[in-house]
Amino acid sequence: MNIPSELKYTKDHEWVRVEGDIATVGITDFAQGELGDIVYVEVETVDETLDREEVFGTVEAVKTVSDLFLPLSGEIIEFNAALEDEPEKVNSDPYGEGWMVKIKLSTPSEVDDLLSDEGYKELIGA
Repeated sequence: MNIPSELKYTKDHEWVRVEGDIATVGITDFAQGELGDIVYVEVETVDETLDREEVFGTVEAVKTVSDLFLPLSGEIIEFNAALEDEPEKVNSDPYGEGWMVKIKLSTPSEVDDLLSDEGYKELIGA
C-alpha cells in the first residue's frame, strides 16, 4: 500500500499536499482500494468557502457512494476536470492524476491537526 511520507492525512482517508497557501486534496490509496472501481466523482463546491470536515463532494464506486470531507478550511478554487471523463484515475493514480480539488487555505494552522504518514498507517493498521 502506498502512503507517501511527504503528505498529510485525515481520519476520513483523504490526503493533503500543501504548497504555500494552496492545498491539493484527494483520497488515499487505501480508500480507493476499499471503494473499488470508481465510476464518478462529483464536486459542485468550486468557488465556495467551506469549513474543514464539511462535505465538498461525493465519490461513486460500483458498490457505494461516499461523501468527501474537506480536510482544511478554505475556498475550493479548482476541481480536477480530468475526473469528469476518467474517474478511474482515482484508482490508478490516487496521489497524482487522481487528485480531486485544490483549496486556498483560510486557516493554514489547521494543517498541524492532520495525521503524518506514520499516524495514518497506525489508523488503518498498515
